[in-house]
Amino acid sequence: MADAAHLTSAVSIDKPSIFEVIAQESLMTTIRPALKHAVRVLAENRPERFGWLARVYDEIYTVLDFIVQSHYLRKTCASFAENFYGLQRVPIGERSCSKLPGKIYWKSLICLVIFPYIKEKLDRKFEDMRHLYNSSGNKEGFSRLFQAFVALYPYVHAGWEATILGYQATYMFGKSDWHSPLLHLSGCRLYHSLEEDLWSGQQSSQIKWKEANLLIRIQYIFKYLFNMTAIAVSTGLSVGVFFLQFLDWWYTNDTGAASLTALPIPEPPKRDMEETHKKYGVCPICNRTRTNETALSVSGYVFCYPCIYDHVKKYSSCPITFYPARTEHLIRLYKDDA
Repeated sequence: MADAAHLTSAVSIDKPSIFEVIAQESLMTTIRPALKHAVRVLAENRPERFGWLARVYDEIYTVLDFIVQSHYLRKTCASFAENFYGLQRVPIGERSCSKLPGKIYWKSLICLVIFPYIKEKLDRKFEDMRHLYNSSGNKEGFSRLFQAFVALYPYVHAGWEATILGYQATYMFGKSDWHSPLLHLSGCRLYHSLEEDLWSGQQSSQIKWKEANLLIRIQYIFKYLFNMTAIAVSTGLSVGVFFLQFLDWWYTNDTGAASLTALPIPEPPKRDMEETHKKYGVCPICNRTRTNETALSVSGYVFCYPCIYDHVKKYSSCPITFYPARTEHLIRLYKDDA
């Protein structure tokens, strides 16, 4: 099905339509949060076994993404999503490609893997810093660099999104050969892939194997094992793509969404004799009278804001129930003195 995704084009060598390039762009942006949701479900159900996986998800995903994208760029001159839609990266000034030049290959890999990872980290860092800044009563306690980042990053993000929109608009009206600034920075353009390019690349690999000595053949074997790992991961992604389409349809159905997300209400925690004698208004972390009272929504317990914020940032869990938690689960409580 993926191989036939590009057959709607009248001429195979022409540029892909705006719908094709947007579809392949949205494919990878769908996979990352979908897998993250699956990992989060595992961590919530088995925090003692899969809690660590949720904490290092971005790094694990980036490593797997690097393996998959590296394999596809070497073998098909395209990323995983581009190959899925029958597209191919071609260096500027050429009309076909059997192998990407080294410089373009590495620039493409950085734009496909490293840049999204950094962008994801910056977005999350901004959300945490903005939450901390808005919930603090003393704004002057933050450094100028901290305040500058919180103030300027939304404009940087908006400028980047506007740049992407501008590229897509000019590409749609035929005024540009690039639909994305990252593709432009990579030094290549997208065309519909040609089968003869892939065939010639396979033939050249067979010739090199026959003429290679023992040391080079050992290197080929390691490359082969690396490629097999990438193929295994990418095959799983291909199957997952169709599964994601099913999940997308399922979650648009209110009945299906309710049946999947409705979890049984847990039993109230059992209190021992020592806990029943504890005084109200005491923070469970510092054992002092609570200040800036803050509730953790995943468990319902109330703490001092500095205590629970530092704990959640460090351990990503409730200190009492050990339920997975993040800073957005913190709810500030304001008492009416009257």
